[in-house]
Amino acid sequence: MFVSSSGAALPRWLEAFPLATVSPAGGIGKKPSVRTLVWLRLDDATSALDQLTALQKSVGAAAVIVLANQPDNEQALALFSAGVRGYCNAHATAANLRQVANVVQAGGLWIGETLMHRLLASSQAALARIPVAALPSAVAGASGDRLAALTKREQEVARAIANGFSNKEIARQLDITERTVKAHVGAVFQKLKARDRLHLALMVNGQRPS
Repeated sequence: MFVSSSGAALPRWLEAFPLATVSPAGGIGKKPSVRTLVWLRLDDATSALDQLTALQKSVGAAAVIVLANQPDNEQALALFSAGVRGYCNAHATAANLRQVANVVQAGGLWIGETLMHRLLASSQAALARIPVAALPSAVAGASGDRLAALTKREQEVARAIANGFSNKEIARQLDITERTVKAHVGAVFQKLKARDRLHLALMVNGQRPS
């Protein structure tokens, strides 16, 4: 379900999800299922948080992904704090929109690359000050034994992700194709049960000598 102030959809939204519905803000009607992904296109003339709050009252527990005309890291952080599950450019390609949906439906968060770098830097600094024994299980869960279950190449990819590198950057560093990187990323996520890149980074960065 897409929600916009005009009630109109961009062509690439329907290219990504041909069966999606489009509603004007404030005109959603029946509350959607909790399994429904709700995409909110922000109206630049109104507070993003106000728009999100109003939408959440209408959609209940359904996951909300925000589409911004001009993505901004500070705005993204505020919206994630308010409960959104994804934040991306309103003009993203159909392929990217489907990728966002896959991550969120798997229980993860979709975070832009620049914001991801910022969060990873913060998490690394914070984790460096926390004893391993005090880390939450979601962070400490990727023990040495679990990383040992990865192949050498998968470990290299996992550590590169934990350092905030994109698939394209990892491919260049390891001198392999981006398609091969994607295959390794999928294997790493499956073996470590990581929901998204940030979750994986927290698990990998949580592995430190006591």
